[in-house]
Amino acid sequence: MFDFLKKKSKKHLLGAPAAGKAVSIKEVNDPTFSEEILGKGVAVIPSEGKIYAPADGEIGMVFDTLHAVSMTTDYGAEVLIHVGLDTVKMNGEGFEGHVKAGDKVKKGDLLLTVDLEKVKAAGYDIITPMLICNTGDYAAVEAMAGKEVTAGDDVLSVEEK
Repeated sequence: MFDFLKKKSKKHLLGAPAAGKAVSIKEVNDPTFSEEILGKGVAVIPSEGKIYAPADGEIGMVFDTLHAVSMTTDYGAEVLIHVGLDTVKMNGEGFEGHVKAGDKVKKGDLLLTVDLEKVKAAGYDIITPMLICNTGDYAAVEAMAGKEVTAGDDVLSVEEK
């Protein structure tokens, strides 16, 4: 009866894109990510090479080198998942894409697979930042880091203005 008095929650939770350890974005050894130049977020040190959709939405772009994927959630957050650091230099070797631009995805859908051992053997860090590129459109973007996660566990909170 008094539903109009209830404030609708404007907070959205994004799941971990991979199983592993969720860490602060500040721990990423690349200033583009650690200084939040591309947006606020969280990072996961993956324990397995499967990258999943953190929320329902639409794939914006899958990089030709398959090291990164962008998507827009159903509520408008522009998400970038970047597998490893400088992995663009691998030219897709060890990476396999499972989605393409324009695909609609649900939280938990498989986006990419990556051979983590191949990435490490090539000398690259496997830490996987997940950013909200349109951070300025939100009142708050907060990481839930410092814990072991399975893919899909809540790691990022996005609060609408």
